[in-house]
Amino acid sequence: LVLCLIQSVVWGLQMSPVNRMNVQKLIIRRVIATTSEETSQKIDKELKERWSKSTKQVATLGPASSTNEMLEALFLAGADVFRLNFSHGKHEEKRELVEKIRKVEKKHGRPIAILADLQGPKLRVGVFANDEKVFLDKGQKFRFDLDETPGDNRRVQLPHPEIIATLSLGDTLLIDDGKLRMTVCASGDEFVETFVQVGGYISNRKGVNTPSVVLPISPLTPKDRADLEFALTLGIDWVALSFVQRPEDIEELQQFVNQNLPTNDPSIKAPNLMAKLEKPAAVNDPNILRRIVELCDGIMVARGDLGVEMQPEDVPILQKQIVAECRKQGTPCVVATQMLESMIDSPTPTRAECSDIATALYDGADGVMLSAESAAGSYPIESVTMQRRVITRVESDPLYREKQTLDFERAIPQKTATDAITLAARQIVDTVQAKCLCIFTERGTTVLRAAKHRPPTPIVALTPSPPTARALALVWGVYGKVMPLNDDVQANAVLSDDVLADVTDAAKRLGYLVEPNDLAVITAGLPLGTPGAANVIRVVPALGPEQWPQELCFPEQEECGPDDAA
Repeated sequence: LVLCLIQSVVWGLQMSPVNRMNVQKLIIRRVIATTSEETSQKIDKELKERWSKSTKQVATLGPASSTNEMLEALFLAGADVFRLNFSHGKHEEKRELVEKIRKVEKKHGRPIAILADLQGPKLRVGVFANDEKVFLDKGQKFRFDLDETPGDNRRVQLPHPEIIATLSLGDTLLIDDGKLRMTVCASGDEFVETFVQVGGYISNRKGVNTPSVVLPISPLTPKDRADLEFALTLGIDWVALSFVQRPEDIEELQQFVNQNLPTNDPSIKAPNLMAKLEKPAAVNDPNILRRIVELCDGIMVARGDLGVEMQPEDVPILQKQIVAECRKQGTPCVVATQMLESMIDSPTPTRAECSDIATALYDGADGVMLSAESAAGSYPIESVTMQRRVITRVESDPLYREKQTLDFERAIPQKTATDAITLAARQIVDTVQAKCLCIFTERGTTVLRAAKHRPPTPIVALTPSPPTARALALVWGVYGKVMPLNDDVQANAVLSDDVLADVTDAAKRLGYLVEPNDLAVITAGLPLGTPGAANVIRVVPALGPEQWPQELCFPEQEECGPDDAA
C-alpha cells in the first residue's frame, strides 16, 4: 500500500489535483481489494485445516480465555475440547464457562467436548514458624511428623498419616516438584526420619511426591467428590481422574459417577472416564497399565508429575509405551504438559516444542493438550493456532500416513461382524479414494473401532445423541453430527435412499463432499440405533444415492446407474 501511494504521488506530479485524487482512490481500492482477497483466502485455508485435521486439541480455560470472544476464537483456531481445571476457580465460574461453550457450539453447529479435570489427592507439608522458608543442607536429617507445631530446619508436619504409615526404610520423598529429594532412614508410628540427598529451600504447604510407594488412599478427595458431583449437573462429557495408581481407582470413580448422576434431567448422560497417568505405580507394571486402559474411555499422559516422580529420560519412553497400549486397545490418548510452554510469554514457540508436538503425533496420540498456554498465557490464540499448524504439517507427511497404514495392516480384528465391516470400510475408503467415512452410531462404539484403524479421510459420526457427538470430539479423525432418526427408519431396519441422501447432505454441509463425484463410504448397524452393531456398507456419491455418475463405473461399461453402485 505504501509503495502504491508513493507511485501515485509520482504520477500525481504530472496530473491535475482532481485526477490525482481519483488515481489515488483507485489504487487504494485495488490494494484493499487484493488484501481482502488474500485475507479471505488465508481464512479459507485455515478453516479447511481446522476441519480436516485428525489429531484433536485440548485447550485449558482460565483467566486468559474465559470471554465469549476468546472461547469462539480458540474453537475456530483448532480447539476441539475445552478443559475445566477444578484445581482452580469456583463452581459458579465453571457453570458460566459451560454455558458460554454451549453457546459457541450452537452458533457453529459443531459439537464441543468439555473435560472436567479433578485435582486429586495433592499431598502437602504443613507450615513453618513465622511463615518463613528454611534451607535444608545436603546430608542433614529432616523429620516429617503429625505434630501441628510450625516447622523449622529440623522438622515439619506431614498431615497425612497414611503416608507416614506406608513409608519405610529406603523410600523416597520429593518436595516442591522434586526440587528437594530425601530418603527415609528411620520411621515410627507418627513420624519418618529422612536423609536429605538434594537440599534447598522448603516453605509452607509445598507439595510432596512419593514415587517409591503405592499410597493406600482414595483417588477421590472430599474436594474431588464435591467438584465431580457439581460437574455432573453441568452435563460435562469427560472427567479426568488425577494421580491414578491402580485399576481400582477407576472402578471407584465409575461407582461414584453411577451413584451421583442426576436423574431429573434425561439430557444428562454419564461422562466418559479418563485416567491421568502420572504415578510410577500406574505405568511400571505392564499388566496394571493394560488393565487401567481397559477400564477407561480415555488416557492422559500427564508428563508434569510423571516427570517429577520418574527420571526425565524415562518419560519419553513411557509416553511411547502408554500411547502404544492405547492404540492397541483403541482407547483415545491425550499427551499433555509443557507442549508450548514458552508461548505463555512469547508469540512464537521453540523448535524443540514443535518437535515435542510432532513426536506425540508420530507416536499415535489422539490429541495434544495446552495448559497454562491457553489458560493464563499472553498468547492463547497463537498457541492453539501453532499447535494446529504443527498437526497439519505432520499429518501431511507421507511418513506419518505410512505409519498409520502399517498400524492398520498389523491390526488383529475381533471375530465380530462389527470389526469385519469396520475393516472393510477402511479398505474401501482407500480403494475408491472416498472423501469421508460416515458411521451411524448410538454410543460411539463403532466409531471408536473405525478411528482405531486410522482411515485417511475424516470420520463423520452420525448420532441422535448430542452427548455422544460431544464425547467423540476427543477422538482422532472424528467429527460428530447430530442426526435424529425417525421411528419409521428404525422400525423398517432399512438404510433407505432418503436416509442416505440425508447423510450426503450432512457431509456436504460439513465440507467433506464438494464435487458431484466425491464419494462417501457409509456404515450402519440395522436396525438403526442398535448399540455396537455394524452390518451394512454403502458407497454413495455426493449427487445422492439415486445417482451414479458414468465416471465411477468400470471403463468397459457404456452405461451405468444406481443399480451398478454398491
